Amino acid sequence: MSGRIKDIIMNVLEEASAVGALSTPPCSFPSVIIETPKKEGFGDFSTNLAMLLAPLEGRPVREVARLLGDKITGASLDVLRCEVAGPGFINIFLKESYWHGVLAEIVRKGGAYGDTDIGKGKKVQIEFVSANPTGPLHIGHARNASVGDTLANVMKAAGFEVTKEYYINDAGLQVYTLGESVRLRWLEMHCGKKVEFPTDYYKGEYVKELADEISRTYDSEILDRIPAGQAQAVPLFQEFACEAMLKMIKKDLQDFGVEFDVWYSEKEKLRDSGLVTGTMEKLRDKGFLYEKEGAIWFRTTDFGDDKDRVLMKADGELTYFASDCAYHLDKVKRGFSTVINIWGADHHGYETRVRAVFKAFGCDEGVLKIVFIQLVALTRGGVAMAMGKREGEFVTLREVLDEVGKDAMRFFFLMRKSDAHLDFDLELAKKQAPENPVYYVQYCHARIMSIMGFAEEKGARLSGEPGLEVLKELKLKEELDIIKHLGTFEEVVEKSAVHLEPYRLTFYLRELAGLFHPYYNRNRVVSENAALTLARLFLCKAAATVIRKGLGLLGVSAPVKM
Repeated sequence: MSGRIKDIIMNVLEEASAVGALSTPPCSFPSVIIETPKKEGFGDFSTNLAMLLAPLEGRPVREVARLLGDKITGASLDVLRCEVAGPGFINIFLKESYWHGVLAEIVRKGGAYGDTDIGKGKKVQIEFVSANPTGPLHIGHARNASVGDTLANVMKAAGFEVTKEYYINDAGLQVYTLGESVRLRWLEMHCGKKVEFPTDYYKGEYVKELADEISRTYDSEILDRIPAGQAQAVPLFQEFACEAMLKMIKKDLQDFGVEFDVWYSEKEKLRDSGLVTGTMEKLRDKGFLYEKEGAIWFRTTDFGDDKDRVLMKADGELTYFASDCAYHLDKVKRGFSTVINIWGADHHGYETRVRAVFKAFGCDEGVLKIVFIQLVALTRGGVAMAMGKREGEFVTLREVLDEVGKDAMRFFFLMRKSDAHLDFDLELAKKQAPENPVYYVQYCHARIMSIMGFAEEKGARLSGEPGLEVLKELKLKEELDIIKHLGTFEEVVEKSAVHLEPYRLTFYLRELAGLFHPYYNRNRVVSENAALTLARLFLCKAAATVIRKGLGLLGVSAPVKM
C-alpha cells in the first residue's frame, strides 16, 4: 500500500520542479524509498528523500525536507501532516480514512490480495532438494523443500513465471554403489552368501528393504542366475534400486505438499544425450581445458576459483562437476532470466566453480542466484536428539512428517533465515497451545471463522464491499494497528520474492496473530451496535483473507475449526 504514497511524492516532486520550487529536473530525481518506521510516533511512513535531494539542490537537508513535507500534506486528502525528524527524514502521518480505504481494498481483492506484477515477463527456474536417489530424504532435505516450494509460491504471487525443477543424479558412482549395496545384501539375505560389505557402501535398513523388494519383484529364475555373473547383476540392481528410491522420494515430497514441474535426469538429459561431452568440447575449443596425469581439467582458476577442477578422471569416468557444467549451461539456453539453486550449507565452496561456467561461456553470472540452507537440529522438549540410530541411518523426512504433520514441518522450517541454524522441537510442533507458532496462527484463522459463523447465526451477514461510512466505526488504536499490518502484506510478499527470503511470511503471520488475538480478547465483535458489528466483521474478514493467503503460500492449511 506504500505505492500510493510513492505516487503522491513523485507528483509533488514533478509539480515542485515545474513551478521552480525545486531546481532538480525530473530526470535526475532520486528513487523514492518509503519505509514503515520501527518506532511508534514516527508516522505511518518515512522517507529519506530530502537527504538524497538536498545535494542536488545545493540546499540544507532540513530546508528541503520542510518544503517537501508541506507540499506532500497539501497534495493529498489522505495525509494528515508531515514532520521533519533527525537529519532530515520526512515522517508522514495519514488520516484514519486512508486506512479504512486500505481495508476496503483488501476485502474487495479477496484471495487476490498479495498478488503483484513486479515479476511479469520474467522466467525463473528454482532447482531444489535434488537429493541423490540413493536413500530416503532426511530432515535437511525437508527444510530445503520447504524453502524452495514456498519461494516458488511467493514468486508466482509476485508475477514471476516459475518452474520448479528436481535434478536427478541417476548416473555415476553413487548409483553404481547403491546397486551394489542392494546386490550384496540380497546375496547375504536371500542366497545365504557370506559377503564382504565395503565400508563406503550404503548401510541403512532401506538397503535391506530394497533387497527384499527385488526378490518379490523379479522371477526367481532370473535372480538365481545372477550370482554367477556380476556383470548381469549390476544394471538390474542399479536400475531397480534407483527407480525404487526415486518413487519413495516423490511420494514423500508429494505428501509434504511439494510437486515439481520438471524431473531432470542426469543420465538421460546430460550423459546419454551427449550434452556433457559436447559442453566439454566447447570448453576445449575456448582453451579452458587441459590434460594432466591422464585427467581432463577445467581451468576454473581463470575465473576466481582457488584451484582447477577435474571434469574427467584418468580412468575415463566423468565427474559430477562435468555434468553440472552442462546442466547450468542448459538452464541458460532454456531462456530463464533467473536460475535459483537452493543448496545445503556444505556446498558453499561449490559456488565459485559453478559461476566459472557462466563466465567461461560469456553468460551473465547475475542470472545465477544461490540460497544456502543451514543444518537442522532435532530436539524433543528442548533436549537434543541423536540424528541416527544405527550406522548408515538418519532421521528421515517421513519419520518427522508422520509424527508432527506437514503444516508444522513447513512452518517451523521457515521460522528462521535459510542460512541460520534451526532447532526443531518435535514436542513443541505437536503442541495444541499458543506457544506453538503454527498453532497460534492457524487458531487465529479458525477463531475468526467461528466469529463469522456466530455473526450469521445472529443475523449479521456480510454482503458486497464495505463503504468508508461503514468502516469509519473502526477507531480503536488496536483496530488501526491491525489494518496497518494487513496493509503491508503485499510488500512482504514482494520482498520475500525479490530478496529470496520466504521466512518473512512466518514472521508476518505471527505478528498478525499477535495483534488479533489480544484485540478479540478485549473487544466484542458481535454486539448490540449494528454499525460497529458490521465494521468489525469486515476487519475480521480481511484478517482471515490475509492469514489464509499467507498460510497458502507457505503450503500450510488454514483450518476452519480447531
